[in-house]
Amino acid sequence: MSEETTHFGFEDVPAGEKQARVGAVFESVAGRYDLMNDLMSLGLHRGWKRFTTHIARVRPGARILDLAGGTGDLTARLAPRVGREGGVVLADISRPMLEHGRARLIDRGIAGNVHYVRSDAERLPFPDRGFDRVLIGFGLRNVTNRGCALAETYRVLRPAGMLLVLEFSHLTVPALRRAYDLYSFSVLPALGRIVAGDAGSYRYLAESIRRHPDQEALLAAMREAGFERCGYHNLAGGIVAVHKGYRL
Repeated sequence: MSEETTHFGFEDVPAGEKQARVGAVFESVAGRYDLMNDLMSLGLHRGWKRFTTHIARVRPGARILDLAGGTGDLTARLAPRVGREGGVVLADISRPMLEHGRARLIDRGIAGNVHYVRSDAERLPFPDRGFDRVLIGFGLRNVTNRGCALAETYRVLRPAGMLLVLEFSHLTVPALRRAYDLYSFSVLPALGRIVAGDAGSYRYLAESIRRHPDQEALLAAMREAGFERCGYHNLAGGIVAVHKGYRL
């Protein structure tokens, strides 16, 4: 693959096209995104997000960036923990996802210490060393240049700050791979068609998971971006992994 191309699911596309294509996917599914998350994961995504925010060890007064935060599930858990003295920035490149997330959080009474920013993960509009934690939940695989996005998260973290990446990964139980593939490429698009009226977007999401680097490759990419004390936790047999690293 040349420097001028990247992947959009299983398709190789000009790098300049991916952002618009990803934007179209999330514009299409924003209204049903949360319902589809529950259906696709049988509700397990809630536990994965709970675990991620738990190991973030967020304290009152902290400044948090929820990057590619979509409809705000992580922000909903983080905002009460940082309190009025701290703050959470919910950033996403998709305006419909941000708007949906803002409405959800306000409906839950979460306001005052949450700010909403439409932002490209590869060009963050934030000063150096401004955040104690950066969390990316199910968003890193959608960026065009993963290395650039990781470098930006490193830049905006304070010394001793932590990056947490919650993302679909690679199964560690070979016996489950056939069933997982059947579910990913047959059941998910069918659910997308029935519930969200969009099979193609969920086919892309399944394909993007397969193109995402495995646990060790993502670990290496984080180290290359400058992160230290890196590690990861496999969840659900490696279907999902939580990677963490520090700016020291």
